[in-house]
Amino acid sequence: MTKATVGEALVAGLQARGVTCVFGIPGVHTVELYRGLAGSGIRHVTPRHEQGAGFMADGYARVSGQPGVAFVITGPGLTNTLTPMAQARADSVPMLVVSGVNASGTLGQGHGHLHELPDQHALAKTVALASEHVARPEDLESALDRAFAPFSAGRPGPAHIQIPLDVAGTAAQAGPRDPAAAQPQLDPGEISEAATRLSAAAKVVILAGGGAKRSGANLQALAEHLDAPVVQTVNARGLMHGHPLTVPASPSLQTVRALIEDADCVLALGTELGPTDYDMYATGGMARMAGLIRIDICADQLARHATEIAINACADEAATALLGALPALPKRSQGAVRAAHTRTAALEEIGPEYRAQVEMLNAMRNAVPGALMIGDSTQPVYAGNLYYDHDRPGGWFNAATGYGALGYGIPAAIGASIADPSAQVICIAGDGGAQFSLPEIMAAVDEKLPVTFVLWNNRGYGEIATSMDAVNVPVIGCDPTPPEFGPAAASFGIPYTRVPMEPQAVAGAVREASSRGTPSIVEIEITGSGPGQE
Repeated sequence: MTKATVGEALVAGLQARGVTCVFGIPGVHTVELYRGLAGSGIRHVTPRHEQGAGFMADGYARVSGQPGVAFVITGPGLTNTLTPMAQARADSVPMLVVSGVNASGTLGQGHGHLHELPDQHALAKTVALASEHVARPEDLESALDRAFAPFSAGRPGPAHIQIPLDVAGTAAQAGPRDPAAAQPQLDPGEISEAATRLSAAAKVVILAGGGAKRSGANLQALAEHLDAPVVQTVNARGLMHGHPLTVPASPSLQTVRALIEDADCVLALGTELGPTDYDMYATGGMARMAGLIRIDICADQLARHATEIAINACADEAATALLGALPALPKRSQGAVRAAHTRTAALEEIGPEYRAQVEMLNAMRNAVPGALMIGDSTQPVYAGNLYYDHDRPGGWFNAATGYGALGYGIPAAIGASIADPSAQVICIAGDGGAQFSLPEIMAAVDEKLPVTFVLWNNRGYGEIATSMDAVNVPVIGCDPTPPEFGPAAASFGIPYTRVPMEPQAVAGAVREASSRGTPSIVEIEITGSGPGQE
């Protein structure tokens, strides 16, 4: 019997760790990684660009809760994937990028080999939480262990493994295993102190971040027990949809800041308190948070802000413990009244243009209940990030916060659809952002995915144009001509509809497109305006 190669052992190791799908574009430097893939049962999806592979892995991970995996070639394959890795790091998304690298004896020599970088491993280390170089066949298993460690302990993010050309095809050898990473243990004293302070507080406000998005039941029970409004960051939207205590609005809004500053105790679960959520208007600071109690899976993250009580734990486990430590009698502090006032005032604060776009988002949500709604950096997504109540936990996400990579929406929606084949998926992208990744729609065609690509076409980069104009900089480069999306859809072989920006017209088109079970494009044409949002 022929002994497995390192490439085959890699695929077997991924399969043993629960990987069921890989996004990748094969190349001469990854041929050996594909040797074991065909017979493994792992699904392979071919994007049109390595950046698409990374964003697909990101969308897959956000929906499945499992790491998204991308196979890319040496050099340009990896550099093309660094942007998705950075987005994943900013949003704590588990992603594994497996790349080739030039033959061991050539590394660092500068001889000009195909796809050569001065130091590919060092480059990957600047973005990845863990980057592993498999120098010998016996290094593979420990490298896999270390790469997967961030996915099970601490805040997840991107990891990277590179395998030299001269190692990938050699016989695999057993090597040492690294022990499994341990989750932090709850401190009963911290839980008791936090419960005491929350019980004594007159007005509690809860801040929920992406780390709480799989803790919906316990979050709601905790909010109801404390009678506390729950402010959700972008990555927490969909939690407690329609609940009297929910505040699905940006904590950068003055109205929401006022709610937070009025509290005498703030409980923050799974949120890094980053400025793209809490200070998107760049005022130089966040809302004052009295009696701040933070719960986060990452000890380093807890140390980055002044906190009265810092609990190093996953949000769901800590919420369960807090519920058990609180007095049996629920608090009464007019939480629903405070939340309702904030919702009304926040919606007013975002202004008529954004309110019109939120109305359109609401119409799409109601037309296709329980859909995954994935966005790029574009005007309706910015509006929704300021104020929008989605109806599915983890069902609203985009790249307009954190790292803010344009071109994210289309490939991320494809990855999300693969992660949950039963879900309707709506992708919202602008005409500018769509041009970063429009060819990826063909991957949705190949995979027969029920994704509706809603393209907001106002012919330019209006957000940038507005920003330039606001500081008296001549507006240049903000009006790239978009393609004709109807003929583009025809070339993809998928249905196409164009509608005006009217909520019911958009809802009807999206409902019809979603009912087909195939990829479709719905173009929203914006007329009578200058350069538009991305």
